[in-house]
Amino acid sequence: MVDTEKVEVKVPAEPYEFAFEPGRVALMCIDFQRDFVEAGGFGESLGNDVSTLRGSIAPTRRVLDKFRELGWMVIHTREGHREDLSDLFPSKRDRGNPSLRIGDEGPMGRLLTRGSKGHDIIPELYPIEGEVVLDKPGKGAFYGTDLETILRANGITRLIVTGVTTEVCVQSTAREANDRGFDCLVLSDCTGSYFPEFYESTLNMIKAQGGIVGWVSTSTDLLTAVDAAIPEIGASK
Repeated sequence: MVDTEKVEVKVPAEPYEFAFEPGRVALMCIDFQRDFVEAGGFGESLGNDVSTLRGSIAPTRRVLDKFRELGWMVIHTREGHREDLSDLFPSKRDRGNPSLRIGDEGPMGRLLTRGSKGHDIIPELYPIEGEVVLDKPGKGAFYGTDLETILRANGITRLIVTGVTTEVCVQSTAREANDRGFDCLVLSDCTGSYFPEFYESTLNMIKAQGGIVGWVSTSTDLLTAVDAAIPEIGASK
């Protein structure tokens, strides 16, 4: 861990610069689960091409590595339900009249069910000891969880947001965070959608009207800004 007290990181972003103090920022890795990103999971069962999400993995890993190097807070989320499905609304289970429903057996175990292989996080971004892993029953990371308590207990006011999918769980979390007074920077290359048009429109909505929901930038701009603010880290590369 590097001592970054009194450092301010200034990231080029839209609609304007996003600044944060290292001790008050956390990285959110939202739902990088096998069920969404890999073949044979829940996402594919709905007829989606899961390969469209995989481009977000490598840039997210670079940001994750930097946060780990600096000892900054990292939070991973997983959407899924209890093994007895007691927290699953019928409206969610049946929506879209899918051929396989949440809780049904798939190639990686029961779809979107805690404890199954598909529910877990992909190996490329797997949590390490000390990182928060948050199980959530819905799309937003604040719904039905203790995320807000965790953030406030650790003095976090800024969130760097990555994850899938852009228009569903990422956007839901950013909007929930905004309503609770947390500022979010969404990294465009660290998020993905099964639908390119939804990806673009969601990022535009987030940064619209002077950042009505949050800010948008890239992993490259974030990492460059971090290395500029903490030059000894950049020099060691």
